[in-house]
Amino acid sequence: MLAELKRLFVGRPLATEQLAHERLTKRIALAVFSSDALSSVAYATEAILIALLAARGNALGYATPISIGIALLLITVAFSYRQTIIAYPQGGGTYIVSRENLGINPSLVAASALLIDYVLTVAVSMSAAVAAITSAVHLLEPYRIELAIGLISLVTLANLRGIKESGQIFAVPTYLFIVSMFALIGAGLVNVIMSGGVVTPAPAPAIPMIAEETQALSFFLLLRAFAAGCTALTGIEAIADGVPAFKKPESRNAAITLVIMAVILCMMFLGTTVLANTYHIIPDGSAEPETANSQLARVIFGSGSVFYYILQIATMLILILASNTAFADFPRLSYFLAQDRFLPRQFAQRGDRLVFSNGVVVLGILASLLVIGFGAKEQALLHLYAVGVFLSFTLSQFGMVRRWLRLRTPGWQRNTAINMLGALVTGTVLVVIASTKFTEGAWAVLLLIPIMVVIFRSIHNHYIAVSRQLSLSDAAPPVAVRRHTAVVLISGVHRGVVPALQYGLSIAPDNVTAVYVDLDADATARLKEKWKLWGSGIPLMVLSSPYRSLLRPLMTYIDEVDAQYDDDVLTIILPEFVPSKWWQHLLHNQTALLIKATLLFSKGKIVTSVPYQLDD
Repeated sequence: MLAELKRLFVGRPLATEQLAHERLTKRIALAVFSSDALSSVAYATEAILIALLAARGNALGYATPISIGIALLLITVAFSYRQTIIAYPQGGGTYIVSRENLGINPSLVAASALLIDYVLTVAVSMSAAVAAITSAVHLLEPYRIELAIGLISLVTLANLRGIKESGQIFAVPTYLFIVSMFALIGAGLVNVIMSGGVVTPAPAPAIPMIAEETQALSFFLLLRAFAAGCTALTGIEAIADGVPAFKKPESRNAAITLVIMAVILCMMFLGTTVLANTYHIIPDGSAEPETANSQLARVIFGSGSVFYYILQIATMLILILASNTAFADFPRLSYFLAQDRFLPRQFAQRGDRLVFSNGVVVLGILASLLVIGFGAKEQALLHLYAVGVFLSFTLSQFGMVRRWLRLRTPGWQRNTAINMLGALVTGTVLVVIASTKFTEGAWAVLLLIPIMVVIFRSIHNHYIAVSRQLSLSDAAPPVAVRRHTAVVLISGVHRGVVPALQYGLSIAPDNVTAVYVDLDADATARLKEKWKLWGSGIPLMVLSSPYRSLLRPLMTYIDEVDAQYDDDVLTIILPEFVPSKWWQHLLHNQTALLIKATLLFSKGKIVTSVPYQLDD
């Protein structure tokens, strides 16, 4: 039944030779790898406006110069990652760059930051996707969490089935969003020009958002707003991770695509922020909040216009695609970590549909827990977001600096200067974000990263210890087995016991014993009578248990036998009857399972199950 349900939802298994990797054109690759970065336009401007609300008086006008600074930062990071693309045509993820150039510990820090970032990407993107819809349809506002969990479940299921990383499924929503945003910006600018620069402000929300604490406008407050807007840079590294997916020449096509993405993102982000200031957009603080982009679209396109709803739908779709990017990257990074023995090996195994199923499921669960914990409020989640992003940026850029200094390939001085600038800029922004967002939630990420590194190290040490103990390099040649000693544990005399007794006689014909624990005197007496007929001449040992314990007398007896025949191979045989229906297992006490679990940690003993299948 469970297998049938799995086939229904996940699909039929695929053979390993069906694993294929489709090469992408620049047009399709822009849609596939840019959705995460471009989707940040849906919430980055609003994050700046919310941060500026803390200033006394009207400080929202500072959003435009702040966005210009963020755009310059974006260009710097994009050109820095362009160097990574050229240097790593096989794919230059932060973990790989850090591992090769900075060492194990920095690479584990980078991996921790990235894994956290991917979980947050799903939680933020799905929460923002729901916000885009509830802004248009307020009746859905009470169901934000349910809608976000539903979207996460759908994308998780789609990835378990296997989604190709190309095709119109990615291109249409991405380009629809790009066209819709440029239509919004273009229409807004036309209105500004036609009105001589004096436009009708957007209607103020019924309940404008008010900061919990206000303060005089200060440099620190501007830094907080800058840090909030830096979420616009999330996902910019995706193209560097996916260079092998491009058509030849991979590096050149990926570098061009990265520049195109950076230009589009800058234009959309700056255009949205400028218009938000021009139309005096104020963050909504009501119980059914409307996003800043939705307010802007209402005032420019009209509240009930088709263009407004197209933009909201396009926003939702690209945010869903942004989360899908994380569903590709989280399992892939988990695979690399598992290959290097820093995560359980289960993360390196492909499922029936040739995807890293364990990574997909874990990501879906963690993102759902975040959505529930934060009430599917994307602005609350954003406080955690940018720390891991800029930490990975910084490590990647410093790794590239080390690489150029080590290899000194032609043009290394220029390349070093570009990546050093990127490292210094992103490192500075990291400090700004960590300090300004610390009390708002960044502390949790800063605490979680070293904890994850310790966990990675512990897992790695375990695997190293296992390999060392299993190694045959210094082991003595095996000694020939002298003889077998068999102990058959029985709970009664029935059809399920007979095959186990026969097996015991086959491996230890001169040294096999049946063992029964006396929990009921009458039942024991009846068993002894039946044993005379069905015991096959095997000695029966009845163990007394005045306190009705099953395991204690069994383990004591087994240890005594093991000590008596210390040169023998001791085999404990467990007869088990197996019901034909899964639910029928629940009707039995699973004693054999408990005994096996106990003996598993008992050194030097072999445990063998002899199953007896029952009919309907």
